[in-house]
Amino acid sequence: MTTAVPATRDNLAALESEAIHVFREVAGEFDRPVILFSGGKDSTLLLHLAIKAFWPAPVPFPLLHVDTGHNFDEVIEFRDRVVARHGLRLVVARVQDWIDDGRLAERPDGTRNPLQTQPLLDTITEHRFDAVFGGGRRDEERARAKERIFSLRNAFGQWEPRRQRPELWNLYNGRHRPGEHVRVFPLSNWTEADVWHYIAREGVELPSIYYAHRRKVYRRDGMWLTEGPWGGPRDGEEVTELTVRYRTVGDGSCTGAVESTASTVDEVIAEVQASRLTERGATRADDRLSEAAMEDRKREGYF
Repeated sequence: MTTAVPATRDNLAALESEAIHVFREVAGEFDRPVILFSGGKDSTLLLHLAIKAFWPAPVPFPLLHVDTGHNFDEVIEFRDRVVARHGLRLVVARVQDWIDDGRLAERPDGTRNPLQTQPLLDTITEHRFDAVFGGGRRDEERARAKERIFSLRNAFGQWEPRRQRPELWNLYNGRHRPGEHVRVFPLSNWTEADVWHYIAREGVELPSIYYAHRRKVYRRDGMWLTEGPWGGPRDGEEVTELTVRYRTVGDGSCTGAVESTASTVDEVIAEVQASRLTERGATRADDRLSEAAMEDRKREGYF
């Protein structure tokens, strides 16, 4: 007699298997892969899957964080703690260094999220990374829904939709010319709910800001932003203290919190399943700059 496997568990097993296969495929095809790691939930899940893919051997790739300097303290502390716990090598590209030497200039609106592209591309070139793992998922945003698991980038790091390759029968084409590289997205077929169900199943630790906590915030463009080195509030923006959490983590100047009392993984799952907006659509001001904001930045070399 056999016991039926719940659909959610069976789905997570299939997603995990696909992601681990992608990690091992990249290890076999490329010379210098790297994992983009910010300490957010998706990059933390990527690292968890990479550890499982190569256990008991260590993860054979370094981590890369493009640090805007406008990060949440809780996330940076978590990032450093995870790196130390697993004995990983972390490469940090600090946007401030590019500003200090004149390669970049601060934006009038104060956000540094769009400024990450040049440090990312320069660091990829400097370290000769030929495969770059990212935590992008197709359910997050329309431009990301167009992207394959293996996404070829040209010698300028740019995304060209017409050069996307078919991916049939779990076969991935990693061929690229000198100077080009491939962005790799093992979580492409996951949803936000899948991510949280897997976090619950595996007991994956996340930064505390993903769960409900008290924080001083102010309202701007329909989002709750918090004070920090990025500035704010502006005149007329009243600061209030609310119970909030973050659905996604990015530059503090453009990442909003949501009012929430979800303080456990199960409560977060219930909240996510009831939401009709993706985490980026609900809480990322940089994606609201235009209808094609994400696609325009991806063509320039963004994550």
